[in-house]
Amino acid sequence: MTQQVFARIAGTGSYLPSKVLTNDDLARFVDTSDEWISARTGIRQRHVAAEGETTCDLAYHAATRAMEAAGVTADELDLIVVGTTTPDLIFPSTACLLQARLGASGCGAFDVNAACSGFIYGLTVADKFIRGGNARTALVVGSETLTRMLDWSDRSTCVLFGDGAGAVVLKADHETGILSTHLHADGAKKELLWNPVGVSAGFKPGEPNAGVRVLMTGNEVFKHAVKALDSVVEETLEANGLDRHDIDWLIPHQANLRIIEATAKRLDMPMDRVIVTVDRHGNTSSGSVPLALDEAIRSGRVQRGQLLLLEAFGGGFTWGSALLRY
Repeated sequence: MTQQVFARIAGTGSYLPSKVLTNDDLARFVDTSDEWISARTGIRQRHVAAEGETTCDLAYHAATRAMEAAGVTADELDLIVVGTTTPDLIFPSTACLLQARLGASGCGAFDVNAACSGFIYGLTVADKFIRGGNARTALVVGSETLTRMLDWSDRSTCVLFGDGAGAVVLKADHETGILSTHLHADGAKKELLWNPVGVSAGFKPGEPNAGVRVLMTGNEVFKHAVKALDSVVEETLEANGLDRHDIDWLIPHQANLRIIEATAKRLDMPMDRVIVTVDRHGNTSSGSVPLALDEAIRSGRVQRGQLLLLEAFGGGFTWGSALLRY
């Protein structure tokens, strides 16, 4: 009988740019205040990439830290997946740029664009490769430089986002690892949270950055996010025959503290069992879940053998979850 194979997290890493932008800093050039931002989002500061610092730069620092933690060298990697909606270039992919920087020549490398759910989507892809026997060691990164496409005069969006990257190394294991992942999308809701500019549509010559910007209908996004995350949490528990009280830690997408609290309430989970970094990082999109995961592990809060629920919701809409035994 063939023994079951899991994808186990062998190491985590993260990176935040050195520049910190506080709510008070923002209030100097946009009509807002620390009280207004923190009361509605829970965010107090975010990190901003330096001039010339790219998504791949952030990914590289996070990846090398994860590889060091896992005791893995570049030549051992069978797969690199980068979740990002802010790639360095249209092509080659940020994953290919990262592969070259790491010296991991030859392995498969590609990006996944699922907005804020990008890391969960990437983790799912890598999990399938390992479960299917097509890879034994995989690097999954969520990395973003979202501040590059913000309209800094729009207080409804510019206060929300920050830059950062997180990474995990997955290794094939017969004992423990990712138990299940669940992915969903609804492209019909795209205009509630989107960037209307692309390669084959949307460019507006003469506008700054060719019109690149984040557009969001905040109240509607909030309602859809809470409902979608409630649903995917229930789906995850049911698929694994678990009760909500079996979960040791909730590691959610860090977009808005009120959304995080709503999901925790659904799980009947006290907030001291929920990893929260949104106050210091803002919404780093696909970087937020692996950033929070790395902090939780390196701080000693998450221990081997514990059951973790990761979840995210983002533009598209996309949403998903991953249940894993760390």
